[in-house]
Amino acid sequence: MKLAVRTRAEVWAGRARRLHPVNWAKHWSWVTLRTILVVGFCFVILYPLFFKLSVSFKDRVDIYDTTVLWIPKHFTWETIRISFEALSYPKTALNSLTIAGISTLLQVVSCSLAAFGFARLRFKGSGILFACVIFTIIVPVQTIMITTYLNYRYFDIFGLVKLFTGQQGINLLDSYWPFILQSVTGMGIKSGLFIFIFRQFFRGIPTELEEASYIDGCSVFQSFYRIMLPNAVPAIVTVILFSFVWQWNDNYFVSLFLTSTDVLSTKLPVMWASFSLTDPLYAYLVKNAGELLFIAPIVLLYMFAQRYFVESVERSGLIG
Repeated sequence: MKLAVRTRAEVWAGRARRLHPVNWAKHWSWVTLRTILVVGFCFVILYPLFFKLSVSFKDRVDIYDTTVLWIPKHFTWETIRISFEALSYPKTALNSLTIAGISTLLQVVSCSLAAFGFARLRFKGSGILFACVIFTIIVPVQTIMITTYLNYRYFDIFGLVKLFTGQQGINLLDSYWPFILQSVTGMGIKSGLFIFIFRQFFRGIPTELEEASYIDGCSVFQSFYRIMLPNAVPAIVTVILFSFVWQWNDNYFVSLFLTSTDVLSTKLPVMWASFSLTDPLYAYLVKNAGELLFIAPIVLLYMFAQRYFVESVERSGLIG
């Protein structure tokens, strides 16, 4: 009975402390400041999307109407339709999806294998090799642009093509092969970062699980795909989403490797230039509508996968 009375007294004492004017002011000041910061950050992040939504559904006459700010007076789908046709959206979106999907799948496989070697296998020079992996994150890809271009323009393996055919290598440009080879060899977009993510996650998995698999007769590769990969689902989800989004938004490699194959990231500037020659203001509407079509698949992907993405980032320990 005394315990119940004491507990009830402590509850009332806590309420009294919370209702004290000073404590009440501190509490609501922090709540107000936190709300302002969250709303401000959300506005900065979502403002471009809201702006493109507003502009993309305006009619041509709304451009010259100074009273029209966010909500168009003449709502129309015409700008979206023109952008859709100018981008050749089904064809270019399919090409972008193919490149992003193939690169993502191959990067997950190659980066996870490389990271497993760095995390679990002990061999001479592993520290130097991993330092080279970190080096690929730091060095901009533009510094090796000429070398990369010539490597796939005159692709050869140890001079075997020239030896047997007499030709100066094979031209792999304007095909998906450069993206495939880069992803398989761990030199794709941000592959160094993905190797680092997988390595850090594999190092956090208890070694007892791996040792138990060896006792049961598993080889190194069997231990990798039976023990390590099932436990690395959070890291896999993180790498898949990052790799797909970065490959979808890529403009550098697709411009370097593809000459006649159109993708969304390279088709947008061409569309903008063609419309700006006739009517720059209307070209601005068409450009924003095209950008909205470009980011629409990524927004849909995030809407369906954001819960898994947040959980995977939290469990994989990725910050920054």
